[in-house]
Amino acid sequence: MGMIEEGRQLFQDFVAPEIRAIETPLDALEKQVASLDAKTDKRADRLESKIDRNQTQLMDTLHRMENYTPVLERLARLESKVQNAA
Repeated sequence: MGMIEEGRQLFQDFVAPEIRAIETPLDALEKQVASLDAKTDKRADRLESKIDRNQTQLMDTLHRMENYTPVLERLARLESKVQNAA
C-alpha cells in the first residue's frame, strides 16, 4: 500500500466518520434556525399589520383635528368678542 493509499484509508477510517457525526447535529440546528425564522417572520408580519392599523387611526385622528381647527379659531374669536363687549 502506498503512502497516498494509507492517507486515504486513514481519512476514511477516522475523519470521514467524525464529519458525518458532526453533520447530524448541524442538520438539527439548521431545522431549528428555519423554524425560528418562520416564527420571526410571522411575528414581524403581525407587528407590521398592527403598525399599519395604528398609522391609519393616527392619520384619521389628525384629519379630524384639522377639521376642528377652523371651528376652534372661530370659537376663540367669538369668545374674545363676547369678553370685549362685556
